[in-house]
Amino acid sequence: MARNTLSRSLHDVGLAAWFGGTLANAVALNPASAEAGSAGRTGAVANEGWNRWTPVNAVAIGAHLVGSVGQLRAHRRRVAQQQGVAGMSVAKTVLTAAALGVTAYSRLLGQTVNQGGAVPSKKATKPTRRTKAEIAAAQEQLDRLQWVVPAITGALVALSSYAGEQQRPSEVARGVAQRA
Repeated sequence: MARNTLSRSLHDVGLAAWFGGTLANAVALNPASAEAGSAGRTGAVANEGWNRWTPVNAVAIGAHLVGSVGQLRAHRRRVAQQQGVAGMSVAKTVLTAAALGVTAYSRLLGQTVNQGGAVPSKKATKPTRRTKAEIAAAQEQLDRLQWVVPAITGALVALSSYAGEQQRPSEVARGVAQRA
C-alpha cells in the first residue's frame, strides 16, 4: 500500500485542531471570560479570543479538507472494492458537512455578537438583562452550539480511527473478499 503521509497529516492535524480548539474555547475561553472584571469586559474578552481563533480554525479546516480529498483520492480503489469503506467514507463526508455548516453558522452568530463590541455578558454565551435582544439571541444560540462542533468533530476523530483500522492488510483482504 502506498504511503500518503502528507494528506494523512493534513487530515489528522487539521481535524485535531478543529476539534481541540473549539472544545478548548467552549470549556475554557467562554467560562473564563466571566473573570474579566465587568459585564462589558466579559464580552470584549470573549470576542477577542474567538476573533484570534477564527483564522487558525479556518486554516485547520482547510488542512483537514485538503487532507480528506487526498486520502479519498489515494484510497479510491479501496473505497470501490473493500466492503464497508464506501459507507464509512459517506458517513465521514456527512459529518464533515454537518461540522462545516454548524461552524459557519456559529461564526455568523459570533459576528453578530462581535459587532456589539463590549457586549454586556455574564460569560461569553450568557447575556445579561442589559444585552440587546438580537445579540442576546445570538449568544443563547451560541451557548447551545458551542458543544455541537466538538461533538461532531469528535465523532469524526472516532470514525477516522475506524477508517485507519479498515486499512490493516487483514481487513482489506477480508473486505475485498466479502465484496466479491
